[in-house]
Amino acid sequence: QVQLVESGGGSVQAGGSLRLSCATSGGHVWTRCVGWFRQAPGKEREGVATIPSYGMSVYADTVKGRFSVYRDNAKNTVYLEMNSLKPEDTAMYFCAAAGPCPREDALRVATFGYWGQGTQVTVSS
Repeated sequence: QVQLVESGGGSVQAGGSLRLSCATSGGHVWTRCVGWFRQAPGKEREGVATIPSYGMSVYADTVKGRFSVYRDNAKNTVYLEMNSLKPEDTAMYFCAAAGPCPREDALRVATFGYWGQGTQVTVSS
């Protein structure tokens, strides 16, 4: 059973930075596709960034150039580095894990079967 625990959320002013962590257990993180998603009040959950078990990471257009996803295999942890934050980035952020994920499905909620509880990110203007 794969378990995911997010941390690192908080409140920051626009233009600031945060780094989210997703600690995984129940398998080796490098064998899985791990994605970051977010959900704002009243909105659907959306894919932000995904790091596959091999190949290049995938980013939503809204975060390209500002967010970076990477993993530390020794710690079985995936990180989401968020820079130049905007008020519209405010949301609950979730990490999720799957087996191999085709690139075209890497930001789809339905691709992922394991989810963490989320960590809140609030960006003020």
